[in-house]
Amino acid sequence: MTGEPTPERMRHALGHFATGVTVVTGIAADGEPVGFACQSFASVSLHPPLVLFCADHRGRSWPRMRDQGRFTVNVLRHEQRELIGRFGSTAGDRFEGLDWEPSERGGPSLPGVLMRVHCAVEQVHVAGDHDVVVGRVLELEDGESGRPMLFYRGRFTVTERRTSSGAEEAPSPMDDYWG
Repeated sequence: MTGEPTPERMRHALGHFATGVTVVTGIAADGEPVGFACQSFASVSLHPPLVLFCADHRGRSWPRMRDQGRFTVNVLRHEQRELIGRFGSTAGDRFEGLDWEPSERGGPSLPGVLMRVHCAVEQVHVAGDHDVVVGRVLELEDGESGRPMLFYRGRFTVTERRTSSGAEEAPSPMDDYWG
């Protein structure tokens, strides 16, 4: 498919790039927990430790947590489709009945995730209908072991474990990097 970058063509073309699935959480000014499903998350710098995510500045969660200056990126495991539905929805209380814990360094910590990145907002850049949020990493927290949830070609998917190429060859630590 070639042609002008219409929204449909952008979605189709960029859907060929697999992304991890996260839930970005924070606390609103009224003290309520807020969060949203986010696939636009990346490492920016090791020195200083920076990450970024992109959020619709018209959404219902990011505008409420923005001014508090802290957030947590919860990286989802492949079994956590329920969290995707909960935090990707535009309706309902996302935290109702959810066993989450407050974080001293960022937003709410969700249960059972692969890892958490607790951050302070460093910079916010407006880019079209989204904000590009750069966060300074304050703390990294290991979670459960497992395989990551991925989004690829418009669907949620998982990766498969790699196996050693030879039966006599001892597996390297990278052959089973899912934990």
